[in-house]
Amino acid sequence: MSTRFYPCTACGAKLTYAPGQHMLSCPYCGANNPIPEALPEQTTDALAELDYAAFLDQAAGDEPAIERQTVQCPGCGAASQLAENIAADRCPFCAIPLIASNAYDGRTLRPKAVAPFDISEQVARQKFRDWIHGLWFAPNALKDAFRAAGGLKGMYLPYWTYDSETHTPYHGERGDHYYVGESYVENGVSKTRQVRHTRWSSVSGEVDVSFDDVIVPASQSLPRDYLENLEPWHLKSLQPYREDYLAGFTVEAYQIGLKAGFDNACGRMESVIRNAICSEIGGNEQRINSMTPEYRDIRFKHILLPVWLSSYQYSGKAWRFLVNGQTGEVQGERPWSAWKIAFAVLGVLLVLILFNYLRQ
Repeated sequence: MSTRFYPCTACGAKLTYAPGQHMLSCPYCGANNPIPEALPEQTTDALAELDYAAFLDQAAGDEPAIERQTVQCPGCGAASQLAENIAADRCPFCAIPLIASNAYDGRTLRPKAVAPFDISEQVARQKFRDWIHGLWFAPNALKDAFRAAGGLKGMYLPYWTYDSETHTPYHGERGDHYYVGESYVENGVSKTRQVRHTRWSSVSGEVDVSFDDVIVPASQSLPRDYLENLEPWHLKSLQPYREDYLAGFTVEAYQIGLKAGFDNACGRMESVIRNAICSEIGGNEQRINSMTPEYRDIRFKHILLPVWLSSYQYSGKAWRFLVNGQTGEVQGERPWSAWKIAFAVLGVLLVLILFNYLRQ
């Protein structure tokens, strides 16, 4: 289905979601249209995970889905879902123009839940301003991006969350420190000192670790480390998926599928499992020679999370600035101005030359 049009009950204009207020707001007459609260059973259903194995084996193709006009950026490849009344836009990830006539009907798995924006555009712009003012030797293009109309766009990014029980047999070694007194001569004087050694012993065992809501970005349009640094997310604020929360915002279609997402989640879970193994081995040092995690009772959700995003082109490359739409956490890429750096270096050299001249 296409993104719904929400008319203002006062003047009929298009409504947009008002961050932090859980209502639709009219930008023309200022009227507010409350979003009805979800029923308890709707919330329970939205936060319930789906069976991973059963979904892959049986449900694929029959799952609840949405169809929305999707435009793939010719520059970075991001797939953005546009509202039906939008004829043209700019890619929020690289600022290249997008034309709705190039859109295709994209059928994607319907999200179970959405975390509405809590941070308003005004607050996000202030964070952008503070970030810019804290940068040294940034090119003017960066400041122009802040001043540009529509330079900050509200995006809902796709994520997977996974639950899993894990059972992991392992083999390793435990290192225990001990100290041995040794004699030595320093400047003709005999002395003694305690030298540390490590006694290693073979160990093996099993650890069980439970995981709840391991979160994995389903986007390939933004650097993975930037997305991870936007965490944590307040998943307790998730609401049942409804189009109201998307009004006025752009939604990115997921590019990483369910199975590939779980492979990424395994990487995050294995680091926690390694820590659990090291804790069980004990001693002063630990070595893990082998571990074979088994994942059981895997469950998942597809959700949308809010990000304020600015992107602009500079020197043939896309640069981006992100704000977590829930917490206000900031991540940004920044270019360096070669001219400003050169002038700064030249200024320092001139000061040094003048200082040496005056000393003479």
